[in-house]
Amino acid sequence: MKPILLFSSLAFLLASCGKQETTTVEAPAPEPAAATAGSAALCPVSGEELGSMGDPYVYVYEGREIKMCCEHCVPKFEKDPQKYLSKLDAEAAE
Repeated sequence: MKPILLFSSLAFLLASCGKQETTTVEAPAPEPAAATAGSAALCPVSGEELGSMGDPYVYVYEGREIKMCCEHCVPKFEKDPQKYLSKLDAEAAE
């Protein structure tokens, strides 16, 4: 047998034997937008639905992430943070 024919036959044999199996894995469904500290998808300051004004604004208060409808809610939150934290905690307890 000629070397070229032998090499071609060997390459074909190896290519046909090396069949690869594929596995499809589905990504988990994304979780709905919600306040980190609570289960409701509402801004604790305005009561607006998170995402109604674009991406929720994430504000960190004393190491705790608070999601708000927009950055404009931050000054109101800062005037009385315990009012809004209590609201979030009450929603989380439900």
